[in-house]
Amino acid sequence: MSDRGQARTLEAITAGMLLLASIVFALQVTAVTPLTGSTSSQHIENQQAKLAEGILAAEAETGSVVPTLLSWDEDGHFDGAEAGGFHGGGPPTGFGVALNRTLRERNIAFNVKVFYLTGEGSRDSELLVDLGSPSDHASTATRSFTVYDDDVLHRINESAQRAEPAATTLENTSMSNSTYLGYDADPDGPVYNVLEVEVVVWRM
Repeated sequence: MSDRGQARTLEAITAGMLLLASIVFALQVTAVTPLTGSTSSQHIENQQAKLAEGILAAEAETGSVVPTLLSWDEDGHFDGAEAGGFHGGGPPTGFGVALNRTLRERNIAFNVKVFYLTGEGSRDSELLVDLGSPSDHASTATRSFTVYDDDVLHRINESAQRAEPAATTLENTSMSNSTYLGYDADPDGPVYNVLEVEVVVWRM
């Protein structure tokens, strides 16, 4: 084989190795990029979920959640809310203030939905806060609260940013136009219903 032929053979081998190295590099890059993005998104979702869980735990401890849940008006809505819940942020109660301070001030949107047992043994829900449609990377935290027949409805004092007790007990709401979340799940016992509060959070 001539020197020129050997040189061309060597050039072909070198070019092939370079091409193979380029393909391997490209495959590694495309394999890492989605994984990195997914890991980052998961980390953010985990952080947001922990924030929501922390709010529910802290406000359950301070006792601000149940009075907010008991704030119910004669039209069958959460007191002070439009149909479909509060749309500008959390309700003007201790629980709502905590939601706004911890989430909205960090540019995190949230919805709050309250699930309850119905007379058919299934579950229904009522929106307490509706700030829009969650993104694909939304996170969810839930916590259950028991309300009793002798718990009283509350009215929101907006200027004081708290829910204050009224006179009507839950067991008596069925005798008025303000039936509370529709159903006494334990008519022969002291429990009225078990409410599950779901907080859905996502980055704005």
